[in-house]
Amino acid sequence: MGKNAVKSIKLTLKALDSLGAAEGHLVPRNAGNSDTLPDSSDGSGGHLVPNPLLPGIRAFLDGNLARRKLLPEAGEYDVWDTELAGFGMRIRASGNRYWFVRLRRRGRHCRISLGKVDVVDALTARGEARKRLAEVALDGLPRRPSNNAAPLFADYFDEFWTDYARHWKASTQKRNAAAFRQDLLPRFGKMRLDHIGRSDIVRWRDDCATVCESRFNRAVPVMAAMFKYAEQLGYIRRASNPCRGMPRFKTELKERFLSPQEFRRMARELDADEATYPAQVAIVRLLIFTGARISEIRDLEWDWVKLPRLMLPDSKTGPKTIWLNTQAVKILQAVEQRSDTKFVFANRSGARPIKIESWWHPFRKRCALPDVRVHDLRHSFASVAVREKIPLATIGGLLGHILPETTARHAHLADETIADAATRVSSGLAGSLGLCA
Repeated sequence: MGKNAVKSIKLTLKALDSLGAAEGHLVPRNAGNSDTLPDSSDGSGGHLVPNPLLPGIRAFLDGNLARRKLLPEAGEYDVWDTELAGFGMRIRASGNRYWFVRLRRRGRHCRISLGKVDVVDALTARGEARKRLAEVALDGLPRRPSNNAAPLFADYFDEFWTDYARHWKASTQKRNAAAFRQDLLPRFGKMRLDHIGRSDIVRWRDDCATVCESRFNRAVPVMAAMFKYAEQLGYIRRASNPCRGMPRFKTELKERFLSPQEFRRMARELDADEATYPAQVAIVRLLIFTGARISEIRDLEWDWVKLPRLMLPDSKTGPKTIWLNTQAVKILQAVEQRSDTKFVFANRSGARPIKIESWWHPFRKRCALPDVRVHDLRHSFASVAVREKIPLATIGGLLGHILPETTARHAHLADETIADAATRVSSGLAGSLGLCA
């Protein structure tokens, strides 16, 4: 062995000693995965790692890990959480498991038990640990006294719904109640309100990725409104809403509008169905000629009909006036007014508006338009208005939009119109350059 090789070995041993490898211990090779527990702690088949790099067994402590069968060892041992420093689970030789949090209070380390694993769930234990660590971090600082103990998330919803939901429309109440029942209650129902942190919302969002992104987008505004009201009630600190700034999943906006040829195909099928389904045909024709929302025409009452306009006392954006053109006026004048109902398009009993879904789906297939939704008739109305060079502000007034951005999103142009405009622009440029168009 040469002098250079001996020198290299000495330098390597010196470097390992400086890293603490001389006092290190063997760990399994899969210890790099924080979500996987080692099968044994004897380190056989592992590699040497200094003590400061791996002070103990680490994994993300959740309900799945708590329910996993772990073989008890001769003595008790701890599993530390990879996300919240100080939070851990102790496994005793008897097999019993306990949540705990280790913290440093005024220079002394102490360990606080948070309950037995089969009694306290992982989310509640994590929230309690986070609260204890926050209290220690703020120890000695002046704090405002609080008399309101934060309730469980499930219990708080009843109070929130009673006070807050009455400001929503009936359709909004129905949608938000479903979001709470299906998405929020199963995940956060057993947690205290002040124990729900930003990391819990982020993890919920990650779990919804590629699985139920649209449901997350509908549920997170309900969650944000609940925390905003909880701040006002004093259940949580001001500006502590964990949903604030939480990004939603990007969804693909469906841009579908009918071309003149497609309008003609639909018109032929409407004429064919008029004798059998007069109410459904009248609703679709009014949607085509007014650009109104389906609920604004389907739920129309006779008291709101003030020809040549419809005076809606409420809509998605509040009270609304729909101006009717000549074709729309003729359609309404042809509808027979029944004495047993207030609705223009009532069902057989007259108690409710008629539903068109069971007729619409086979109808659009007969039109060779299986991908067209009822709402696309509204997009088509705006697209035709733009093609006729009507200003966006006027189109917004016709559609009942509050923001011009909403009108711009509805008012798309057909590909043929855009292609024709590009041809005319290029021809003008070519003429200016003295080239053949």
